[in-house]
This record gives sequence, C-alpha cells and structure tokens, in this order.
Amino acid sequence: MAEWEGKSKGTTTGYKIFIFLIKNIGLNAAYFLLAFVSFYYFVFNRKQTKIIYSYFRTKHRQSRWKSWINTYRNNFVFGQTIIDKVAIAAGLENKFTFEFDGIENIHQLAKDESAGIMISAHVGNFELAQHFMDEFDKKIHLVTTDEEREAIKSVLDGVMAKPKVEFIIVKDDLSHIFDINRVIEEKQMIVFTGDRFFPNTKTLEANLLGEFAQFPAGPFLLSSRLKTPVLFVYVMRERNKHYHLYARKANFKNRDAQSLLEAYTESMEKILAKYPLQWFNYYDFWKKD
Repeated sequence: MAEWEGKSKGTTTGYKIFIFLIKNIGLNAAYFLLAFVSFYYFVFNRKQTKIIYSYFRTKHRQSRWKSWINTYRNNFVFGQTIIDKVAIAAGLENKFTFEFDGIENIHQLAKDESAGIMISAHVGNFELAQHFMDEFDKKIHLVTTDEEREAIKSVLDGVMAKPKVEFIIVKDDLSHIFDINRVIEEKQMIVFTGDRFFPNTKTLEANLLGEFAQFPAGPFLLSSRLKTPVLFVYVMRERNKHYHLYARKANFKNRDAQSLLEAYTESMEKILAKYPLQWFNYYDFWKKD
C-alpha cells in the first residue's frame, strides 16, 4: 500500500521568502533561489530522491545519469508550479500564457442537466486552471487529499485571491462524503484526483507505466454510475511560463469502474510520455502490500 502521508512539505519561512521575492523583485528571482532549494531537497531528502530516481530509471527506462539529472529537474519544476500558483493568485497572471485544449468539453459539462465529473491527477497543476477560465454556469468543486498545514495556509491566504473553485478536503471522519453528495444533488461540477488514497480505504488495481498500482475506488465507482460524461483534465507547465490545459472525454463502459480506471491510466500514460518531469507523487506509488 502506498504510504502517502496526506501533507504537503514546506515551511512558513520558506513560503514567506518566496512570496517576498515574487512581490518585490520578480518571478525570475524566485526561480533563481528555487534552483538552490531544489538542490538541497535533491541531496538531503534521500527517500524522495530515491523514489523519483526509480520512477525515471524503471518507468521511463532512462540511463542512470539522465535519471539523476531529471530527479533534480523534477524537484525544480514542482517548485516552479508552486511559485506560479502563488504569483498568479497574487495578480501576476499577465506574466503567463495559457492554451485551452478541449475547453469546449468543460463548457458542455457545465451546460448538461446533471452533475459534471472531472478526474485529474498529481501531474502538472490543475488548480492553476481556475485563474484562466471564464465563469461557468456551474460551480467547480475540487476534492483534494493534499491538506496544507494551517500555518502555511494562513500565509498564503494573505496574498492569494479568493479561489474560483471550492475545495472539499478528504477527512478521516468521512464527512467529505456529505459535501460530495450535496454537490452531485445540486448538479454542479466536481473534480477528483484519481491517483492518491488513504490507508484502509477501498482501492482498485490497474497497470500504469508497466506495473500494477492501487488507486482510490471512490472516484471511479461514483463516476461510472452517474449518467453524465466524465472528463480527464490536466494542466501542464511548458516553457516560457506557458500552461497547457487538456480536457478529454473518457470512453468507458457504463457502471464499470474498472473500465473507467483503465481509461484513466491510459490517459495518464499519454500525458507522462509528453511531460515525464511533472510526476508529483512523492511516495512509493507502486509499492506492494
């Protein structure tokens, strides 16, 4: 079972330093500092480094040297997505460009007379999409298991604009299920991340990048049973502060969660083939029980 802790790494001091650089000096200064911070994590966070190195070495069949280089680059790109998220939310969206690939599918989902389901993953950064989208006919709710520690959240709240999406945090007491049911009953749009789960929750198994792994059963069981289209949605970082949104219709058998999961892993493999650096699951994803 994947031993994911459910918390983001980072300190309030670190966030404050990057926020100061973004607001007072500029994005390039923040990226410059990030190069050293990324190297620190690459050298001293040995568990994470080993996991990401294995991802490049075994899943993408890269050489040892290229795997080490890309492990560092993965840390750096992940840091860039965090810096970009803060910068955009703080009003610097004009520094970025955005490409909509399949946005009409999301607009159609918002017009349907049923709940809208989207499934994303911890590749790229879907949260950034909200800052470039027009208002939809329905509210978007993002179900996430990635809780920010309260101290860090309070620091970010001081500079970030009010999000255009609402967040539903997965909790141990399962109270989030009531929020999910409410959104579906009100026929709004909801986004699940289909690649992380907590221990002692129901899972499904599927092949991803040549090896079987466990996925949370909930998003796929629910989505496959509702009579509504399901979209796979990703927001990927490209060069020159450019972000590319992908929204693709899922092809699967109705009421067949395994069929939907396999369509999902196939879509992830296509994204990761194009953006191998943007795999942001920093735990042993393919670990067996």
